[in-house]
Amino acid sequence: MSCAKNRSRIFAAVFMLLAVMMFAAAPLTASADSSTSDEEPRLDYIASWEEYLEAGGVNECWDDKANAIDDVIEASINNYKAGNTDEAYNAALVIYNFYYETSGFERNVNGYSGSEVSKAELQFKICRKAVKKGEDESTVISNFMELSKILHTQANHLDGYDDEGASAFDEEGNRIDPLAESEDGSGATTTRRKKSSSASVTFFSCFGIILREGLEAILVVGAIIAYLVKSGNKNKLKAVYAGCVIAIICSFVCAWLLQQLKLANTSNQEIIEGITALIAVVVLFYVSNWMVSKAEAEAWTKYIDDQVKSSAETGSVFTLGFTAFLAVFREGAEVILFYQPLISDAKSVKYMWAGFGTGCVVLAVVFVVIRFFSVKLPIRPFFLGTSILMFVMSVSFLGSGIKELIEGDVIDATSPDWLQNIIPYNDILNVLGVYPVLETLIPQLILILITVTIFVIQKWNRNNHIECGIVAIIFGSIGLHKFYRGQYGRGILYILFCWSGIPALVGILEGVHYITEGQAGYEEELKPKPKKKKEKKQKAQAKA
Repeated sequence: MSCAKNRSRIFAAVFMLLAVMMFAAAPLTASADSSTSDEEPRLDYIASWEEYLEAGGVNECWDDKANAIDDVIEASINNYKAGNTDEAYNAALVIYNFYYETSGFERNVNGYSGSEVSKAELQFKICRKAVKKGEDESTVISNFMELSKILHTQANHLDGYDDEGASAFDEEGNRIDPLAESEDGSGATTTRRKKSSSASVTFFSCFGIILREGLEAILVVGAIIAYLVKSGNKNKLKAVYAGCVIAIICSFVCAWLLQQLKLANTSNQEIIEGITALIAVVVLFYVSNWMVSKAEAEAWTKYIDDQVKSSAETGSVFTLGFTAFLAVFREGAEVILFYQPLISDAKSVKYMWAGFGTGCVVLAVVFVVIRFFSVKLPIRPFFLGTSILMFVMSVSFLGSGIKELIEGDVIDATSPDWLQNIIPYNDILNVLGVYPVLETLIPQLILILITVTIFVIQKWNRNNHIECGIVAIIFGSIGLHKFYRGQYGRGILYILFCWSGIPALVGILEGVHYITEGQAGYEEELKPKPKKKKEKKQKAQAKA
């Protein structure tokens, strides 16, 4: 009887032990896969990376940053499912402005691949657009799945893994473990986590940023300086150097203001950068066409004579100085904003300065090569090469400027799959400002078409009033008759306001005027006009 009682007691003890183990294991299983838990779906989220860290969030490797962003993505998806569209959109804004940018994710990815940053930025925009426009639930989830996959791929690269990342969401929008697909021989999940090497990541990221951003500015500035030396205007170099110095000062001031006004890492910052880039496009396009018109030795000699006689050289030098200012200012403010979070980090600051210093040395070598070797070229290849460089930079700035406005939610982004198959994301196309987005490609193609047309027109005889009149009547809406006459600034104004219809009307009136005024009157109009200040000075000297 006692044996039976003992067996009963043992059985009861084992049963209770198994029950306790199952009860204890239940929450662990639920936490591993939130899609199978009975917990309420995540609707709340931490509004910034800084608050996430203050709340004790895990930050041992880059995959932790991707997981933190997944938390906010999860809240956005669940709010969208629940019909809280506004809150879902706010969460979609937070993941880019206050996580991807402020956590150092964007800065460090940009250090090894600018195209990867562009891919992520455009996917952020696609996700926001889908939520804002109220697209069907499956589309919103699919967009967020792709974004999560991109982020985990980038995190894997920064953590030292070469394999492609996986999304943290399934097709129904439920949270899953991105590492669950990685299994070893026993069938158990493999934990692929290690602490990232902050020293090497910080160094190469900072080196890559200053090199990529600085190279764009130095190509423009170096070409301008070489041009002034080539044309015998070394005394005008101070205008370009002044433009560069002022741009650097303004970059620091702008970055400080953005922080003080709480505009950094918001859509306002993207809009400011986009507008600055588009202004640079206008100036670069003007300078490019102006230089190519002087490629012939006779045209250049005539221009110098005319400028000396009319003392109108200062205006052109101001344009070149302003071009240098815009090129440096556009890149300078962006670089400072990238570096700013690292300055306050005692562990990263020395590697930041090491990467920055190394990049500056490389840029200095590039500048010396452009400055002292390009001036030895003959006039024609030099001017053509410089103008082509300016034009390529204007196309690049146009694409990147519109992309900034897309990120600032000023313009929508349309990136169909067929276009992404034709134009992939890679670093070469990224430097050229070419993205698989219709809103950036179409303006770039229009700019190229206009440039080709202008180049053909410049080969014509500009002294023919009939030709100019016909061009004005037919193509006056985009100012081609002004380029025919060598008036590039006015031509660009016509292009900028072609949408209003006013240039087309003015072009017809001007065309009729050119045709009816005769050849003598037309040539008289083309003669350079002396400055009024000089005329007054000459009259004053004559009276004295």
